[in-house]
This record gives sequence, C-alpha cells and structure tokens, in this order.
Amino acid sequence: MQVTVLARIKAKSGMETQLKDELLALIGPTHSEEGCINYDLHQSNEDPAHFIFYENWKSQEDLDQHLGMPYLQRFLGKADEILAEPVEITLFTRIG
Repeated sequence: MQVTVLARIKAKSGMETQLKDELLALIGPTHSEEGCINYDLHQSNEDPAHFIFYENWKSQEDLDQHLGMPYLQRFLGKADEILAEPVEITLFTRIG
C-alpha cells in the first residue's frame, strides 16, 4: 500500500543555506530508489529556515529501505549541527 510522508525540517539560525544544500543533495539519489514515486522539497515563503519534503512511496517497505540509505544516514548524522529541532515525520494514507 502506498504511503505518503510529510517531513518538516527546521534549520538553526544561520544554517539555512547549508541545510538547503544538504536537502537538495538528497533528491537525486532518492529519486533513483525503486520505490520512490516522488520526493519533493519545499521551502517556506515566510520563514527560510523551514523546509518540508512531500514524499510518496510504493510501500512502507520502500520507505523503510530509504530511511536506511547511507546518504540519508550521513545527513541525519549532521542533524545536531544544522537542525534547530528533530525532523518531524508524519505518515499518511491516501483515502480519496
């Protein structure tokens, strides 16, 4: 069953550009993953420190594999340095 992800990410003050670059670097490899339907990055128009990924995966298993990818783990290893708070991930199921 397809799963939708909304991942909210907030940069520490002064780290907005570095976070943006790090997030943009995740897009190419993620699009290459077999279960990725879309992996779209957005930045707030009101606060440049706020980003969201809107993602759709063919299955929970595909999402789980994504979460273990080395490039994503490298990014998460930098979280304390560049994120103002932990990434907030919400999972959704399409109902209509």
